[in-house]
Amino acid sequence: MYISNIKLWNFRKFGTDAEMTADSIPNLDLNLNMGLNVIIGENDSGKTAIIDAIKLVLKTHSYDYIKVEEKDFHNDTSRFRIELTFKGLLADEAKDFTEWLGWEGTGEAAKPVLKIIYDVRRQGKKILPSDVKAGIDNDGYQLTAEAKEYLKATYLKPLRDAENELIAKRNSRLSQILLGDSAFKGKEKDHELVKIFEGLSGNLKKYFNGEFEITTMVEEGEPQVSRPQGGKIIKDKIDGYIKIFYGQDCETEFEVASNDIKSILEKLTLSLQNEPNPGLGTLNRLFMAAELLHLNKSNWTGIRLGLIEEIEAHLHPQAQMQVIESFQKQKTIQLILTTHSPNLASKLNLENLIICNNGKAYPMGANYTKLVADDYKFLEKFLDVTKANLFFAKGILLVEGWAEEILISSVAKNIGINLTEKGVSIVNVGNLAFNKYANIFLRRQLPDMTVPIAVLTDSDIREYQLTQNEDGNKVYLKRDAADIVAETQQRITDLKAKSEKNVQYFIAPNWTLEYSLFKSISLTATFQAVARSIHTGTDWNTDFEKALAEKLINKGLSKTEIAYQIANSIDEDLTSVDKGERVNKEIVINPNNEDDSINYLVKAIRYAAGN
Repeated sequence: MYISNIKLWNFRKFGTDAEMTADSIPNLDLNLNMGLNVIIGENDSGKTAIIDAIKLVLKTHSYDYIKVEEKDFHNDTSRFRIELTFKGLLADEAKDFTEWLGWEGTGEAAKPVLKIIYDVRRQGKKILPSDVKAGIDNDGYQLTAEAKEYLKATYLKPLRDAENELIAKRNSRLSQILLGDSAFKGKEKDHELVKIFEGLSGNLKKYFNGEFEITTMVEEGEPQVSRPQGGKIIKDKIDGYIKIFYGQDCETEFEVASNDIKSILEKLTLSLQNEPNPGLGTLNRLFMAAELLHLNKSNWTGIRLGLIEEIEAHLHPQAQMQVIESFQKQKTIQLILTTHSPNLASKLNLENLIICNNGKAYPMGANYTKLVADDYKFLEKFLDVTKANLFFAKGILLVEGWAEEILISSVAKNIGINLTEKGVSIVNVGNLAFNKYANIFLRRQLPDMTVPIAVLTDSDIREYQLTQNEDGNKVYLKRDAADIVAETQQRITDLKAKSEKNVQYFIAPNWTLEYSLFKSISLTATFQAVARSIHTGTDWNTDFEKALAEKLINKGLSKTEIAYQIANSIDEDLTSVDKGERVNKEIVINPNNEDDSINYLVKAIRYAAGN
């Protein structure tokens, strides 16, 4: 059995200021996978609220103190509701919830469904008592304490103290995990470990009575047997005091406090062999390994659910990859995790991902996005760590090469927009496969995603053509201006037609980025100076535009280096202005000048930044 869906009404971030009614639409309606579910998003996007809602209803195996608090109610509302729907119940699991089950389908194809309801109200500051219920109707019936035990989840805190969970102590988490395993469950009094500790108890008594024998092997002759008396000396001293306090017939006895299996397991510590002082990352992996043992125990007919906040805690990037790869192979348990790590996001199958944004949660499975099967295969190969930061952004600029990626942030600063402060990510797709990335953010059904996605691309309409003269030599000829304008307008129209909802295309009006920089009112002087300094062997003086066209056609232009130097010039100029020192080449990009050929960059930046 697993949680197939969670619905929230007015719970924390997921709510409206209107009070709930019988017809209120859920503020969160999220489907989950049987296996791995990883929730990502910026801070305060609702990741923890989803985990806490599940935890509040089901409680945990580690008996965490969990109760409803004022912060659980959305703003000033007086009621919140949580619904969890469980599917995939096996016969042994369904029998524990017979009186609360509903059915999906008809006849032999009917499958059991369990809906858990937690409806909480308050009057002013007072939170009214409420209980977890279950049933197919809107109100449900109260669950028994036994049924609730089968619904408990395993929970790992975001700032978990793995060392404290694995050391010997009363009610240690390690002892709870081991007690639930078939190796120990039901064998509280006659387990092999009990017999071992009974032997220890007898030896302890002998030690403090001075009767414990130690045999020492010698090189020659018979083994030597000794009886250490340190324990008896201590016991005799205590006995002397007791005889004074109680009488001459009284005597003390040392014994092991308890020989039941629970007490024995509470004396165990789990560590890594040959690692005397393991670090936090190692301890965290040990802790998760122990919890996986608990989730996969063989004698359990309840839910197998692991909730882990900030899975990456204390783990270096390579360790994060190893852990998430292992979790993706878990098919018989359900894991719901949160993370802020692009490393993890890049290693995940998109079907396992859920993006939290703007008070909504968006599963990335094939039923929800506009990605097709081949897109998922492509992204598994090419969605690396540098591109995976798009999952955490408030706005995204998709660019086709290094030149755009290098130049964009400097242009943004020049027009007064700091992309880092705005939470905007520049993602270099390295080709023209924009749709494969943009479709991540387009939905097959409501709610739509609202993260602004700006796609920056070239019109790719050449202004020069390469031909041959009568002698067979290469000739670069300027094309007819009217043809260039007509073809460019048509290309821009075709590309803009791909814009959809929050995904918008911004197209260079002149062949390529470099050609648009050359034609730019604000950056042409800088561009020409940089091109001359890099390509010193090129004749730029006769006809700069033609020389540029030749470089572009023959793929001989150092685009990345040119973009780097222009970006440096813009940055240096901004720095000098900030210091009150005017430089001769002061660069000012007028963001409102529609006639500037780099205005498409400005529009894309403004859109992605939410301006």
